[in-house]
Amino acid sequence: MTPQRHTHLDALAMTLMIGLCALWGLNQVAAKVANAGISPVLQAGLRSAGSTLLLMGWSRWQGIRLFESDGSGRAGLAAGLLFAAEFALIFWGLEYTTASRAVVFLYTAPFVVALGMHLLVPAERLTRNQTVGLLCAFGGIVLAFGDNLSLPDRRQLVGDLMLLVSAVMWGATTVLVRTTRLAAVSPNKTLLYQLGVSALALPVASLLLGEKGVIGEPSALIWVSLAWQIVAVAFASYLAWFWLISRYPATRLSAFSFLTPLFGMLFGAALLGERITWGLGGAMVLVAAGIWLVNRK
Repeated sequence: MTPQRHTHLDALAMTLMIGLCALWGLNQVAAKVANAGISPVLQAGLRSAGSTLLLMGWSRWQGIRLFESDGSGRAGLAAGLLFAAEFALIFWGLEYTTASRAVVFLYTAPFVVALGMHLLVPAERLTRNQTVGLLCAFGGIVLAFGDNLSLPDRRQLVGDLMLLVSAVMWGATTVLVRTTRLAAVSPNKTLLYQLGVSALALPVASLLLGEKGVIGEPSALIWVSLAWQIVAVAFASYLAWFWLISRYPATRLSAFSFLTPLFGMLFGAALLGERITWGLGGAMVLVAAGIWLVNRK
């Protein structure tokens, strides 16, 4: 059964998106903590594996069938491979470029979503205000994270390109989910494709990348950080995200994702003592203005 479509975001959708962005920003801190004991790509694979088990149990309790034939297999497999490759490229690219540069390149993903939806879904064609809003919000990200940006050397250029490709994959996954048979299946099944494929592919990618795997004897805090990612992020928040994009315009939702790195910066400062750049205040204003422009009627 195809879910009811909305042409604009209502209060529920906007509240959920702000909450999800805050949770994803906090996840950046949890991942950094867990990195001290579990290599990043392996960590992402373990997260997907644990969340897959949770999702299967939750779906069984809800009476949602995950394995019946409905014609979504090819699109689901493609979405899962894009999801796994995206994370592998992000973590691999961070070996070559800085975190600030990575954020700027990664958050070109909403433009991929907007362009894809503009070309493939007539009801979600970009307006001038939406284009200006996306550029405004992206300008906020550059302002917040771009204080150390400069022309890249050869090594940084490789990392920048990896992050740019991962952004394209992130955006392409959203468009794929919205424009194929996946749009008509339950959010549970859509998420299962991505978690299941990445649970198998990311540990293999970790080996190919030469990661150390589990480092020493991880502390309880590291395991708690991983558990948080499994339960709150990869299971609960991603399920909510797929529920949202099955019902609301993807471009309007994606504009909110610019809040995530700003929340990450705030949580990093509050919990890890990280430095806040001078441009954070202006960045928040630009991102908020951009979201308003994208979503105004």
